[in-house]
Amino acid sequence: MLKRIYLAVFLLLTAGTAWSQNIYDSTKIPDALKQDAVAVVRNEEQFYDYKGVGSGTMKYKIAITVLNKAGDTYAEFAEVYDKFSTLYNIKATLYDALGKKIKDFKSSDFRDQSVASDYTIFQDDRIKLLSVVALTYPYTLEYSYSQDYNGILTLPSWRSMKGYHISTEKSSYTFQRPTNLNIRFLGSKDLKTDSAVVKDKMVYTWAADNLPAYTKEPLSTGLDKLISWVKIAPNQFEFDSSKGDLSSWNSMGAWISKLNEEGDILPLNKKNLVQSLIKDAKTDKEKMQILYNHLQQNTRYVSVQLGIGGFKPIVAEKVAQVNYGDCKALSNYMKALLKEAGIKSNLVVIGNGVPELNKNYSSIGQANHMILVVPNANDTTFLECTSQNYPMGYIGYDNSDRNVLMVTENGGQIIRTPKYRSLENYQKSKTEIDLNEEGLAKINIKMSYANAQYEDYLGALLAEPSEYRKRILNQLQFPDTELDQLKIAQPDKQHAIINEEISFKTKNLLSKGGDKLFLIVNQVNRKDQVPEKVANRKTDFAIPFDYNDDDEIVYTLPKGLTIEFLPKDVKLVSEFGEYSASFSQQGNKITYRRSQTMTSKKFPPEKYNEYVEFYKKIVQADKSKAVLNKI
Repeated sequence: MLKRIYLAVFLLLTAGTAWSQNIYDSTKIPDALKQDAVAVVRNEEQFYDYKGVGSGTMKYKIAITVLNKAGDTYAEFAEVYDKFSTLYNIKATLYDALGKKIKDFKSSDFRDQSVASDYTIFQDDRIKLLSVVALTYPYTLEYSYSQDYNGILTLPSWRSMKGYHISTEKSSYTFQRPTNLNIRFLGSKDLKTDSAVVKDKMVYTWAADNLPAYTKEPLSTGLDKLISWVKIAPNQFEFDSSKGDLSSWNSMGAWISKLNEEGDILPLNKKNLVQSLIKDAKTDKEKMQILYNHLQQNTRYVSVQLGIGGFKPIVAEKVAQVNYGDCKALSNYMKALLKEAGIKSNLVVIGNGVPELNKNYSSIGQANHMILVVPNANDTTFLECTSQNYPMGYIGYDNSDRNVLMVTENGGQIIRTPKYRSLENYQKSKTEIDLNEEGLAKINIKMSYANAQYEDYLGALLAEPSEYRKRILNQLQFPDTELDQLKIAQPDKQHAIINEEISFKTKNLLSKGGDKLFLIVNQVNRKDQVPEKVANRKTDFAIPFDYNDDDEIVYTLPKGLTIEFLPKDVKLVSEFGEYSASFSQQGNKITYRRSQTMTSKKFPPEKYNEYVEFYKKIVQADKSKAVLNKI
C-alpha cells in the first residue's frame, strides 16, 4: 500500500504592490526561525473539501525558503496521482533571496512518471515532479495545485512541522465536511481545534506559527510529542467499486475479509502437491515448516498497487501460476497452502517499522504490511511471507511487539506480535588468541548472532564473498591483518541464528611503553565511541531493540611474557541496561569475559545525559589494558 503524504496550501498574495514583490524576502525571517534550520516554511495552507464518502477536493499552496544547500531537498514538487484522482492548476514560482521573482515554471518543466520501483511491476500510481537547482542561497520555491478524488479510503493529515532542521513561520489546515457525514480525529496532546457550522458544512481549522526548528538528536523517537498534528479517518468509504465501514477495527477487518472471499482456493495441481509434500509429516508444526520452505523456495516478492489491488490480495490460484506476489498475495497464498493441509490461519494487517496500530482509532493509513498468523492456544506462530531467508516464526524486529489487526470471518481483532527480549537477541563470541615471543598473534573468533542481531547481520550472510571479506577487514582495523579463514553460515534454516568464524594473524596487538607491553584486553566487541551529550534535549530516545552480548577471550602467552597487571572487574547497573567485565589469570593464560544487556524502553529527554554517562563507563571499561613484562 502506497503511503501518501498530503500537503496543501494557499498563499495569500497582495497583487500589484511592493509587498507582493517582497513577501518572501529572506531578510525578514526572524532569527529564531533560522537557527538550526536548513529551510523555513514561510506559509502553508491546506484546504480539503470532503464532499461525500467517495469524493473530495484538495487545494494546496506552499512557500519554502531554502537557507543553504542542505535544504535543497525541500525545493521539490512531488505529488502522486492515479486513476482515482486528478491533479490540476499546478503552478510553481522561484524567488531570490530578497523575494523577487526569478521564474514562473511551465507545465513542460514538470516531469510525469510512474511511481513503480525495482520491486514493483504492477502499479498505476504516477507522480509529477519538479526539482529546483539554485545558484545562490537563500531562495524560495512557491507552488500550488488542486486535486480531485474519486474514491476515498484515507483523508489528509496535518503536521505543524515537516521534520528536523526546518522551521515553520505559518501553517494551517482547513477541513470541511457535510454535517451529516461523520469522521474521526486523532490529534496531538493539547491540539487546538477551531470549528464552526457554515450553512450545511462543518468546518475545522488547525494552525501554527513561528515554530523554531528542532535538531535531529541521537536515538530520537520522533517529534510527535513536541509538535501539533491531526489525523482524520472516514467512517464509511467508497473506493474502486468497493464500499465499507472503517469506524472500528472489527468492521475494517470485516471489509478486508470480504475482499478476500474465495481468494484462498488453490488449483488442483497445487492441492495435490501440498498433499504430496506433507504426506510424511506427523504434526501441524512439521506441515507448516514444509509448506513455509516451499513458499520461500518457489515465490518472490513483487509489489502490486493497482486500485483496490493495493489492499486486496491476488488470489492464491494466480500466485500458484506466476510464483510471485506482494505481502498480501504471498500471505494469502501461504494461508491457502495451510488450508489445504488442514491448518487454520489468519491474515494480519500491520504497521512495519512505523508506530503500532492505535487500538482506539481505526484507519487504513496506520498499516503498510501484511503477514500471517497461525493461532494456537499454546504456540501461536506468526509468519513473514515476503522473506526468502527468515526462519519460520521469525518476523523481524520491525514487526515485533506491536498491536496488529488479525482478520477473521467475524471481523478484525487487535492482537499483539511477540517481543524479542534481550537474551533472545544475542551475540555470543568465543575467541582464542595465541601470542608468540615475536609479538605475532594468532586469533580465532567464533561468533553467533540471534534474532534481531541475526537480522542486522543477514546482509553479511547474503553478501558476495569479496564484499564480505572487505567488510571483515574494515572491522578488524589491523593494517597488517592476514586472514587465514573466513566462514559464515546459517547452520539451521529453522532458527534465526548466524554463525561466523574468523581466523587471522597480526603483529599489532601489543603496544610498547618503555620496557612494558600494553594489551587492550577486549579485542572483539569493543565500544569505542561515547554518544554525544545534548544540552536541553527535547525528544524521547530509545535504542532499536533489546539485546545481550556475551563475549569470552582466552589469551595464551609465550614463555617470554609475564603478567604484571590485570584490570579490576567491572560491574555497571542502570535502568538502561547492565554491563560486566571480568579478568582472570591461570598460568600463562588470561581469560576475559564481557556481558552487556540493553533495553529498548523509551526514555524521556531528561534521562539522556544519564544514558551517556552510563555508556561512557562502558567505553572506558572496554579500553581496559593489561600490562605485560618481557623476561
